[in-house]
Amino acid sequence: MFTGIIEALGTITAVQTEGTNRHFTVATPFAAELQVDQSVAHDGVCLTVVAVDAAAGTHVVTAIDETLQKTNLGSWAAGRQVNLERCLAANGRFDGHIVQGHVDLAAVCESVTDQNGSWLYRFRHAPGAGRVTVEKGSICINGTSLTCFESTDTGFSVAIIPYTYAHTTFQHLRAGDPVNLEFDIVGKYVARLLGK
Repeated sequence: MFTGIIEALGTITAVQTEGTNRHFTVATPFAAELQVDQSVAHDGVCLTVVAVDAAAGTHVVTAIDETLQKTNLGSWAAGRQVNLERCLAANGRFDGHIVQGHVDLAAVCESVTDQNGSWLYRFRHAPGAGRVTVEKGSICINGTSLTCFESTDTGFSVAIIPYTYAHTTFQHLRAGDPVNLEFDIVGKYVARLLGK
């Protein structure tokens, strides 16, 4: 389980295709603290660490075809920065919201507006069961826990403060770019119970 509070930016240093799988080598400041079998959220996608090279400061994760089809990982290439978060420690603070690392779908950034002190991002997604946002509710975009507003059945907006902009991949996000969305788990369960 995660909280959507990004720990660090990682950089994809290599991509290897093997059958329908894709292996990503990621340079990260906490590589020496990782172990094989640990779960790390990469742009909100929970992936298992399959190799660690502490000396090089890298780890490797594998994405299967299902993950590549339902997220933006299929477009990842060497040089891309990604948001990273390790699993929530049992004795840690719960600063964001409940994030599973199970991306619901890839959405599209419709617009980015510089508001002279913050940035307003608008996102569009396909409608569907459990794809629910509410005013001032939680949403996870590329692994980042955020509060949404201007909520509709097919989109919403978020505002990004300077700290978040500087310490996540939002600084690179442009209109037309795909992003990974994980809708609030509580909202998804309520929607399922109500048949929506």
